[in-house]
Amino acid sequence: MKRRQFLFAASAGVGAIASSSLLPHLGQANAQTPGLAIRYLGHSCFVFQGDGQEVMVNPFRKIGCTQGYAAPQVDVDLVMISSRLFDEGYVEDLPGDPRILFQPGVYQLGNQQIQGIRTDHDRVQGRRFGVNVAWNWTQGGIKVLHLGGAAAPITVEQKILMGTPDVLLVPVSGGPKAYTPEEAMAAIQVLNPKLVIPTQYRTAASDAATCPVEAIDAFLAVAQGMAVERIGNQMTLQPGSLPSGPVVRVMNYA
Repeated sequence: MKRRQFLFAASAGVGAIASSSLLPHLGQANAQTPGLAIRYLGHSCFVFQGDGQEVMVNPFRKIGCTQGYAAPQVDVDLVMISSRLFDEGYVEDLPGDPRILFQPGVYQLGNQQIQGIRTDHDRVQGRRFGVNVAWNWTQGGIKVLHLGGAAAPITVEQKILMGTPDVLLVPVSGGPKAYTPEEAMAAIQVLNPKLVIPTQYRTAASDAATCPVEAIDAFLAVAQGMAVERIGNQMTLQPGSLPSGPVVRVMNYA
C-alpha cells in the first residue's frame, strides 16, 4: 500500500506551523491569475483549483451516505480532511502522491497559509465522534472556510480564527455529527459569508435507506430570505464579482 505523506503540525494548538519547504510549489499567488474553480464530488468532498494548485477537501469511502457517489479519484497537490471517518477522511485510494493535512494547526506551505481549526464533531464535546477540523485558507484571491462535519455552535475563539469568509461550506444534514438546518443557519449568521455552499445533505445518490439525514429542502425551508441559486457541479469565482451578502448556491451532483 502506498505510504501517504501526512503533514504533522508541530502541536495540535493554534500556532502549530508546518515547514514551508515541504510544498515549495504551493501558494505562489502573486504569479497566478486570480480566480477559484470549485468542483463538487459529493457529500462534503470538493476540489478547489486556483493559484496553480489543486486542493481536495474530505475525500470519502463509498459507504453509507457516500455509497452512491463515484469515488473521488482526482489527482491533486494537497488533501485536507476534517476527520478520519470514512465519509470525510478516507485517503487510501487516492491517485497520485498528495500531501495530506489532518490536524488542527497553522501550516505555512510556500507563500500560502492554511489553518485547521478544532471544533467538536458532535453535540457532546466530541465524546462520541471526536474532533472535527474546519479548514480556512485563501486560494485564487478567495477566502474559503470549509466547516467539515461541524456539529457544535461556533465559539467566540473559533469565530476569531475563522474570520469572515468569502465562501462558506457548511453541513446542513442534521443527524448526530453535523449541523441541523437551524444550526447551520446560526453558523451562517455568525460568520456572515458572501457565498454559502451547503454540504452533507441527502441527494438522489444517497437514498434514505443508507443515509438517514435531511435532504436539501429542509435547509432551504429555514433559509427563507436568502437568495438561492441551483447550479451544476462546477463553478468559477472571481474576487471582484462575489455577491455582497449571503447567497446560497446548491451544487448539483453529476
